[in-house]
Amino acid sequence: MIVDLRDIFRDENQFLGQEVTVQGWIRNHRKQKEFGFLDFSDGTCFEHLQIVYDNTLPNFEEITKIHIGSAVSVTGILASSPKEGQTVELQLQSFTLEGDAPEDYPIQPKRHTREFLREVAYLRPRTNLFQAVFRVRSVAAHAIHEYFQERGYVYFHAPIITASDCEGAGEMFQITTLDLERVASLGTVDYEKDFFGKKASLTVSGQLQAETFALAYKKTYTFGPTFRAENSNTKTHASEFWMIEPEIAFCDLEQDMDIMEEMLKYVVSYVLEKCPKEIAFFDGFVEKGLQEKLTKLVNSHFTRIDHEEVISILKKADVKWEFEPEYGEDIAKEHEKYITEYFGGPVFIKNWPKDIKAFYMKQNPDGKTVAAVDLEVPGAGELMGGSQREESYEKLVTRMQELHMSEEGLDWYLNLRKYGGCTHSGFGMGFERLLIYLTGVENIRDVIPYPRTPNNCEF
Repeated sequence: MIVDLRDIFRDENQFLGQEVTVQGWIRNHRKQKEFGFLDFSDGTCFEHLQIVYDNTLPNFEEITKIHIGSAVSVTGILASSPKEGQTVELQLQSFTLEGDAPEDYPIQPKRHTREFLREVAYLRPRTNLFQAVFRVRSVAAHAIHEYFQERGYVYFHAPIITASDCEGAGEMFQITTLDLERVASLGTVDYEKDFFGKKASLTVSGQLQAETFALAYKKTYTFGPTFRAENSNTKTHASEFWMIEPEIAFCDLEQDMDIMEEMLKYVVSYVLEKCPKEIAFFDGFVEKGLQEKLTKLVNSHFTRIDHEEVISILKKADVKWEFEPEYGEDIAKEHEKYITEYFGGPVFIKNWPKDIKAFYMKQNPDGKTVAAVDLEVPGAGELMGGSQREESYEKLVTRMQELHMSEEGLDWYLNLRKYGGCTHSGFGMGFERLLIYLTGVENIRDVIPYPRTPNNCEF
């Protein structure tokens, strides 16, 4: 009977005393003169299974030559284990070597640096750390879909190729079928001869297109890859990353914050429930107190406060700031940390200065601020950002003109305000930023299977 370790550890009593076959990879091999132990993992759960063998087996010598990293099928009897820290072990009867590994297999049973493991990223899921990271990634992704699907949202697949810059920052990867060497020799670009007949890029956000679906289905969300041509080498930036972006019609900023809070608590609770072994591992070896941090977030009250009031609190604080807080300006990491500690939990900072926010955000009656919000969480800073969208055609056009933005190519977006527009809001959350928070693994390169960063496009 072929079984997964996941099934064995879910109900060990069902398989005790039974002959079972397991299929997976050897993590470690400890050999003695008359017996040996194989540390075995099949990737279906975080637990490993110890496989025991001795010299009464006719192929004992052959078994002692099994290399670390090899793929094997092993048949044996599942028995109670006398070893502390494990409840069962497999007493080997026979095995099949499915795929050997050489002596210099890179993932040896020792502590490897994360920098080294990035160099062999195609093998790092076989280590405990990355086995845990990428299972949490999978479970968290499922939780996000489950949250929105349970509440009647339509999953919208935003286009990856676009001719519009949602953020207006210009940090977009251009795509083309033109011969770039010929373009360089000519000194000009004729976009009419390009594949789409116009300048096209990889998307930085699916928000604008998602708004079109929100004004048809009422509730929609995107969850897919986005791209930024930002030459940044920090621990929290990547050129390709995943975004969750819901858009909701007949929803104002206060309701938007309700959804942001509910969704985050749902996903964190889901991961705590479904990945207890992984979270315990992170708590023990990556970030002490992680489980307490996540549990506290689920049970926290989320404070809501205006940006102007936040600046006032920061200015009155008895702290020597590296970056002095100023009205009308963004806040720094040190300010985010202080404000979550000040309120003892997550904080929604709302009603931001108009001049530092995107063109599509609803302008408040004061003429100085927009109905925008950032969620700051303890230990991570900004985790989500959203806004009520500007529903007035005239105000939106005026704002685009103030920012010297061309209306060409965005006429369809403006027309949403003409054709049955309504109050609507949405938000975005970088999936990898959430994973950093959930796992305690602080570098974005270690929560993406194959990170794309400046001068790095391996695998």
